[in-house]
Amino acid sequence: MSFTFIKHDTAIDFIGKRRIAYGISLALLLAGLASALWGNGVKLGIDFAGGLVVQVQFQGAVADDELKKSLDSTLLPDVSIQSFGEGGRDYLLRLSTLNADAASLRTRISDALKAAFPDNAAEIQRLEVVGPKIGEDLTNKALAALYYAVLLMAVYISGRFEQRWVVSAVMAAVLWGGMYVLGLTGLGMGTLVILALGITLVVCFFLRLNFAFGAVVGLLHDVLVTVGLLSILKVEIDLNVLAAIMTLIGYSINDTIIIYDRLRENLRSGEKLPFDAIINKSVNQTLSRTILTSGTTLLATGALFAFGGGVIHDFALTMLIGVVVGTASSIYVSSAVLLVLGDTEFYRGLQEKQQKKYERPGEHGVV
Repeated sequence: MSFTFIKHDTAIDFIGKRRIAYGISLALLLAGLASALWGNGVKLGIDFAGGLVVQVQFQGAVADDELKKSLDSTLLPDVSIQSFGEGGRDYLLRLSTLNADAASLRTRISDALKAAFPDNAAEIQRLEVVGPKIGEDLTNKALAALYYAVLLMAVYISGRFEQRWVVSAVMAAVLWGGMYVLGLTGLGMGTLVILALGITLVVCFFLRLNFAFGAVVGLLHDVLVTVGLLSILKVEIDLNVLAAIMTLIGYSINDTIIIYDRLRENLRSGEKLPFDAIINKSVNQTLSRTILTSGTTLLATGALFAFGGGVIHDFALTMLIGVVVGTASSIYVSSAVLLVLGDTEFYRGLQEKQQKKYERPGEHGVV
């Protein structure tokens, strides 16, 4: 027996309030875009931009502002600090790339810490150097991973819900080949991904792959809003944050698939309702599952955010933002896009198939 605390006949008018949700989403997107272009910018971590990560442990507690003020000098320019653990003794230091080898960097940092805190010994427990070439390679791979994750999910949804596996497979092959050909032109990976995503949306639209189109729009919405909010909050995009973004993509699409599956069942039922009413009914019927899944995920990520320490702080923050945004987008973006696109042969075929009734021989006097 399923655990349902919201009745299936609940009739909250989600689709009727979609314009309010559109306004909120548009405001968040514009605010994030303004911050990324003219405000704080998208701060790439050392994993992508290149630089130095140093884990330091002091003998006694050190205040954050005191450490920052002491190290932000000509010896260690543009250093950022992050505390973790308890007691104020453990810190991560992040610096822009310095033209020196690891041994000389360790000596320089050790000397700077001794000069700044002569009465509080500091031990360098870890030192990692990420060169600009490695950072660029990681950036390209991260962008490619995001794109192919979205593409393969679009292929699965178009095949699973619209029974058009051949068309979706051809679309994937063409886009995959297109990415390879465009890559030969020397364009940057960021430009390639933007072009490929645009082509994916155009192909889904003209092939009437409405479920896939709605899912891709929802995923793009989730990623853009989340990255925009991270820019506003001055959070660096590093491998931990990227892992959180990839996780929320999977979380969001899973929630969308649940709603789509119920929508397909309601379409097959043959019930004569307007399409917006069928979408509303599907969202309400899956509301218990959505609240339970989102609620338990928020509890887990909230615990990580509150008690996980500084090292995992940005990951937990990204997950918190992504779960809220992804849950809302499954209802107000991915599902509402289907209503905007309107009727298709797939919907009509489902309804006509259910409306055909079997007529027994001789039922109307004709054998």
